[in-house]
Amino acid sequence: MKNNQVRVSPKNGDRKVQTAGTSKAAAVCDTKAEAVAVARAMAQNKWAEMIVQNKDGQIGFRNTYGKDPFPPKW
Repeated sequence: MKNNQVRVSPKNGDRKVQTAGTSKAAAVCDTKAEAVAVARAMAQNKWAEMIVQNKDGQIGFRNTYGKDPFPPKW
């Protein structure tokens, strides 16, 4: 994981929220919506990227808060 990431991953039927550079989960939530809300707040405070994984481990969606390293070209 990069230094500026907050990741939501499946864990034994629950969802864990983990920040980059840590070995322990910051939060373990019962639902995906609850975990995304926690991760969003953490990512906004750290100006980080939030990555949310589906049950199968595939990236469901991601969002960057703060300075986007790959902004769209208009």
